[in-house]
Amino acid sequence: MRIIHRIEGCGKRSDFRVPALQRHITMTTRRRPQIASRKQPQQARSTELVAAILEAAAQVLAQEGVTRFTTARVAEKAGVSVGSLYQYFPNKASILFRMQVDEWMQTTRMLRNILEDASTPHLERLRTLVHAFLRSECEEAGVRGALNDAAPLYRDSPEARQARAEGDRMIDAFMVDALPNASTASRELAGDLIFTTLSTVGNSFSQTRRTKAEIKAYADAMADMFCAYLQALRQE
Repeated sequence: MRIIHRIEGCGKRSDFRVPALQRHITMTTRRRPQIASRKQPQQARSTELVAAILEAAAQVLAQEGVTRFTTARVAEKAGVSVGSLYQYFPNKASILFRMQVDEWMQTTRMLRNILEDASTPHLERLRTLVHAFLRSECEEAGVRGALNDAAPLYRDSPEARQARAEGDRMIDAFMVDALPNASTASRELAGDLIFTTLSTVGNSFSQTRRTKAEIKAYADAMADMFCAYLQALRQE
């Protein structure tokens, strides 16, 4: 599960929460392809078909990358006809968009579960988030990079704006709760610094294959740094 959304040019603190492109795609002046699904599955069989298509799409994306990602390859991997695929997805862009939307929803749930857990101390929540984020970055580096390459297709969509707004809201609320006596400017700076650093370092760290021990050691070090920073702000 991915923790951070990364979409280039998302505005406020976008590098962390609503995924930051590290690679750019040259855009042409051609009309953008339709990215919405043709229809939503209504029956169990249709739901299973869409799930199989999306699972196959993730495999093709990880193995082939976005430049070799085609509906024909996805259909072949899923064991369905291209015609069956087109009932739900008019083109490859719509498949990538659906994958990204699903990820945004998953990310929102993860952020909410960790950051809004009032039964857990703030610094422990932050530590949990750092560990979850670095694990997800390393586990999903291939698919994540390919989705980032396709981000210009959907980064300005209503779903992207909603994901950005929801991510901003949760992180802002966490910082207010964690630093109740700090000024608004101090809280915003702390949020920007922590989450932008986490995103940037996580992207770089995941470029190399890592062991579980390496991920844990790196996450512990980052969490220690962030927690020490918040503790210092609390004492000001």
